[in-house]
Amino acid sequence: MTEMGSLENIWRYPVKSLRRESLAAVEVDPGGLRGDRTGALIVRDGHARTGKTLRGKEHDRLHLMDDPAAAVASAAERGIATELRGDEGRYFDDAPVSLLLDRWLDGLSAHVGYPVEPVRFRPNFFVRAAAGFAGDETSLVGAILAIGEVRLAVRGGIERCVAITYHPEGEPADARILRYVANERAALMGVYCDVLRAGVARAGDSVFAER
Repeated sequence: MTEMGSLENIWRYPVKSLRRESLAAVEVDPGGLRGDRTGALIVRDGHARTGKTLRGKEHDRLHLMDDPAAAVASAAERGIATELRGDEGRYFDDAPVSLLLDRWLDGLSAHVGYPVEPVRFRPNFFVRAAAGFAGDETSLVGAILAIGEVRLAVRGGIERCVAITYHPEGEPADARILRYVANERAALMGVYCDVLRAGVARAGDSVFAER
């Protein structure tokens, strides 16, 4: 096994696209982090995504809200009728777990001139890299990650959209972030993972990668 780093932050998103929760520890089951993305706003009318989830890229303030009723009202102000649902399992874009390594942000931060906040990318796990670890998203595809009791299989890199330009606390958006990620990182930032073994992950756990 190669030491990848240590688990610095755990975040989950009870309602897809709404504000995150920070956790010291979390149970991870085959469907992802317990309580993660168990609800979503479903578009009923007023948008091309009728019948599908309302996402951050369609509404640049959703990530600031933790009250689903307020989010429904905010969408209505934009002419989009939505309803909260939580009866269809999990509402993931692609895979149940996402992970981001701090080192992957270094070039981006240098480009824009400030430390880019990892929460812009809405990962479940944020890892502080160990000295000497230099793997990127592509090199980790197919790797098995060990975090506490949990084992994850890296499925692939996460292709990013305009939502990463939105400031996590509502300050002005920064379009340079998406341009850099698109031009310098093939639009990838972070990896999607599937759960191989359920268990508990805790902030401070060592993270290892193996083939």
